[in-house]
Amino acid sequence: MSHRSRGSRVRQHLHCDSCYSRRCRARVEPSASCALVPCRLLCGAVFHLCKEEDHLLLCPNVRVPCLNAEYGCPVQLPRSLRAAHLQVCPASVVCCSMEWLRWPVDDTNPNNLNAMQDNMMKERETHGEALDVAMALVDQSDLYARLKMKPLYPELMEQEEEDIKEESREEIAVGGVQDQNPSEALPVSSMSENHAAEETAQRITQPPVINIEKYNLFEMMFSMERGACAVAQENLENPKQKQKLANEGRSQKAPEQERQDTTSPRSCPPPDTSKTGLAPWQEGVLERLGQELTPQEYNMYMVHHGRMLLAFGQIEACTSREKDFVYGSLEPIAVQTLHSFKVPVSYRHKRRVHLNETAARVQTEHRSVDTSDLGASEEDWFVDEAEATLLGYAEMAVMGHKISETKGADGLYVDFGTQTHSFRTSPFKQRTTLAEVMADRPLKLLLQLQAETVNSRNNRASCAFTFLCGHSFHRREFATHFRIVHSDIQMCLSEWFEQQCPLAYLGCTYRQRRFHPSTQKATVTYNQQLRCFNLRPDALPSLDGKAGDGEDRLSSLPYEVLCHMASFLDSQSLSQLALVSRLMRQVCSSLLQDRGMVTLRWERTSSSHGRAKWKSKPVWEFSHLFSAVDSWNMADIPPISAHLKVCPFYQKTEQKERVALPFITEKQQKSPKGQSLLNHFTGQR
Repeated sequence: MSHRSRGSRVRQHLHCDSCYSRRCRARVEPSASCALVPCRLLCGAVFHLCKEEDHLLLCPNVRVPCLNAEYGCPVQLPRSLRAAHLQVCPASVVCCSMEWLRWPVDDTNPNNLNAMQDNMMKERETHGEALDVAMALVDQSDLYARLKMKPLYPELMEQEEEDIKEESREEIAVGGVQDQNPSEALPVSSMSENHAAEETAQRITQPPVINIEKYNLFEMMFSMERGACAVAQENLENPKQKQKLANEGRSQKAPEQERQDTTSPRSCPPPDTSKTGLAPWQEGVLERLGQELTPQEYNMYMVHHGRMLLAFGQIEACTSREKDFVYGSLEPIAVQTLHSFKVPVSYRHKRRVHLNETAARVQTEHRSVDTSDLGASEEDWFVDEAEATLLGYAEMAVMGHKISETKGADGLYVDFGTQTHSFRTSPFKQRTTLAEVMADRPLKLLLQLQAETVNSRNNRASCAFTFLCGHSFHRREFATHFRIVHSDIQMCLSEWFEQQCPLAYLGCTYRQRRFHPSTQKATVTYNQQLRCFNLRPDALPSLDGKAGDGEDRLSSLPYEVLCHMASFLDSQSLSQLALVSRLMRQVCSSLLQDRGMVTLRWERTSSSHGRAKWKSKPVWEFSHLFSAVDSWNMADIPPISAHLKVCPFYQKTEQKERVALPFITEKQQKSPKGQSLLNHFTGQR
């Protein structure tokens, strides 16, 4: 309920608030009730006058925006027609989520079609492309743009400048960084703002230099405990010092005498009392800290340097025994290693030793070898980037790990896998894809022509060889698209919709399309730019769109006639007709409200403050759906056996020598009648 209606409800009369009768006869009183009035939009409702604003929120005749107004639909219609409008709403768009798998070619399979695919790639310009080959090439281009080189070949990636700068910063972080000319630096308070900005930029661009004084100071601080441990080790190795420590442990001393013993010369060097700094090893540092630092700074100093203050005797320990803490009485703790490994049950030592001793071995000798001993030329060292990358990603998709991955076979054995690659284009950049590497190479089909359905193991999220249709259609067009394109054409291409020669495994490229639409004479083709199937009419050669002088005949027709002619075209034809000329674009734009669809296209823009943000705008377009095909008819073409008579890969073998039939006795072979196969079988009866 809107804010305005809430205000009107407060001002309603007492009688009108609970009255729902269409024949109310209550007296009209200013403080109790008001008159009955019908709806102005003639919906048939009768109500009290004070409820008119509330009725407009439910009136079926009020014009309201479409339910998909936020998605780009500009239609304003009565509220009662919004449900029926959704069937033809231009913003009711569905994205096709049909997925399929297409694996790389398998060279180890004897029944593969590698020879045929190579021949078709050579003849694609002269004889045209087959449907499955054209579709496989599009999938291969998408796959090349998707596969990155870094996950498979991290050792072949070149180091970027950012990584080099980070490594240099890590190296100089320990010693500190200062400017090249620290004596020339001036305080910021004595400079103007422009001069300060220039000096700051100059400091950033100057190469860093290690501060030797800070580096030596840090080294001295972090080497204190290490030096103390070394002194303790020397005292323990000295037999006189051991005897002295043993005598001190046996004797009983008074507390005052014990305190005096603790002030005796220690193994560590005494602190330098001449210095008046705030270092933990300087004398009187706690008194100076209490005078110069705030309580918060004093607590932070004690947290970070409390251990060093205790080591140098600046503060006392908690217990009386810890008061006698000196480095000279420290003893190194023996390192104890816990062996928790258990030999697996599957391991049989005796069996393995017995087999190794009794098995016959080939005599071997140690010899250093080189790649030249293999007899391979330098050209054979380099491999194709596309074949190696596809094989590596296929191993990850099928087996779940990289090629030659190190893994433990047993509790005592580990399989170390090593795989080296030699590419002509290496090293690669950090974000290099396979499409960038193969940009200047000749086109070669490395994917199988047969597409497989997506299963539970290989889906789009986990497999790189999964492909998505991804085209957008109007909701009323989606069922037709899926039935014609995916069910009738794509899934039936192999040996049904498009029949190939039986000798294709030898390299024959002959193909014939067996079906055509029953309603019109057209041929199914595949558009690689649009990445979709379409129908190409079998037009007569004399019917062209240009006159004798080269002018366009369609452009000379009236605008109304062109709009009427365009209304008979399908959505895909309208999208292509709009690219012909400005006139045809205007003709097609007149049909966008009825035949087109609107989608939101997001664009990245920058705000006035310099921040990036995304903004959407509605875009009108036609879908890629061609004319609906209710049924398919067999094409009037000769059978595939007629091609075998002239197939260049079909070789006949003529048998001139006679071959004896089985189970023929010698008598039948000698008799003239026994030479007939018919007499042979009829004689047995």
